[in-house]
Amino acid sequence: MQTSFSQAQLADPATASSEKILRACVHCGFCTATCPTYLLLGDELDSPRGRIYLIKDMLEGAKPASPAVVKHIDRCLSCLSCMTTCPSGVHYMHLVDHARAYIESTHRRPLADRLIRALIASVLPYPGRFRLALRAAKLGKPFLPLLRRIPSVGERLAAMLELAANVARARRSQKDARATTGPSAPKARVALLEGCAQPVLKPSINAAAMRLLARAGVEVVTAKGEGCCGALVHHMGRQAQAHALAARNIEAWHAEIERGLDAILITASGCGTTIKDYGFMFRNDRKLAEKAARVSAATKDISEYLVGLDLPAPARPMGLSVAYHSACSMQHGQKITEEPKKLLRAAGFIVKDVAEGHICCGSAGVYNILQPKLAGELRERKVGHIARTRAEVVATGNIGCITQIAKGFADRARAGGTAAPPVLHTVELLDWALGGPIPDGVTPAGSRGA
Repeated sequence: MQTSFSQAQLADPATASSEKILRACVHCGFCTATCPTYLLLGDELDSPRGRIYLIKDMLEGAKPASPAVVKHIDRCLSCLSCMTTCPSGVHYMHLVDHARAYIESTHRRPLADRLIRALIASVLPYPGRFRLALRAAKLGKPFLPLLRRIPSVGERLAAMLELAANVARARRSQKDARATTGPSAPKARVALLEGCAQPVLKPSINAAAMRLLARAGVEVVTAKGEGCCGALVHHMGRQAQAHALAARNIEAWHAEIERGLDAILITASGCGTTIKDYGFMFRNDRKLAEKAARVSAATKDISEYLVGLDLPAPARPMGLSVAYHSACSMQHGQKITEEPKKLLRAAGFIVKDVAEGHICCGSAGVYNILQPKLAGELRERKVGHIARTRAEVVATGNIGCITQIAKGFADRARAGGTAAPPVLHTVELLDWALGGPIPDGVTPAGSRGA
């Protein structure tokens, strides 16, 4: 693709990076075949190729983002399926991230849009606030029918309340799952991201990961001062907030690296994709560039790390059929495809692939709140494919996908369909197979010998 940026424009590092990405695109259109929004809408401007043209025109002209450009960029899930498909190596993730930051700095959104985005950005990255919001959400349940009739902000608030209500129901039945003590003579030392939304929504995930690691002789630490990785607000274009959150983590983890650390482990693949990109995000930061690069290099998804360990043999015969949903941030963002399935099979589970596995479930961070209609269509499509596997359990490696898919099955169950299968993190199943507690939603009768 030919570009016409001025030398003054290219002096900006972000613009220079985007210009290189734009020049790599050869207009082939392979990306349209795997783009979820193009699949649903059939609009060229809602495909990666179409968005690339819009971004190019916006950046070259150095003009404020128009409402039309904002609409089509906002509809992008950042699922990165296009990057897996692209034969030219176009780094669409960095391009659309730049476009979103540019939009936030040049475009004034309608008041309702600004309010809902500010609410998300001020609550979700902060566990204490998020817990309070979930408790308060039940008070808003009677207003759901009214909210759904209010355009834009109403349907988004309704989507938020529905998700919160489903989480509240799940947490009421969630078993206590405290981690075991660490090994007395550890073979390795790792930091485990506590995070922001996941410990509120499903604390059993990290507890299961810590038990697994302890059995393998790995010491687990939580870096003092770490928190939200910044992914949620980064993908909303809120660059300053995202970098502030990331910088805090970089300093915290780098201090642990200096003390001796084998890896930084992430149990939410959406976070992992962003943390592995810290090196790029801070490439021009004199203070943090080197530290960020070291942190990114040390970061691994939990499945990446576990597959290299000598895990104990399964403590019980399993034989349970598991539909594995590969989160977009896992398969497209981090190129991790076989490791989770290999671990599940080694633990005795029967792993079933899901049709259209490369297509997003519609969670995509806060996409299911900001774009509830499109997210709902993708969720139903995904749940339908999973249901056709007739698997007894669903496994995935991202909390957003867990929440999104569980809601889809819960909706079907309430509408009179079959009982909803439990939707679990891969490490919860692995922990159970190797001697841990039965995961929430799995009954002994369905465990075949547990």
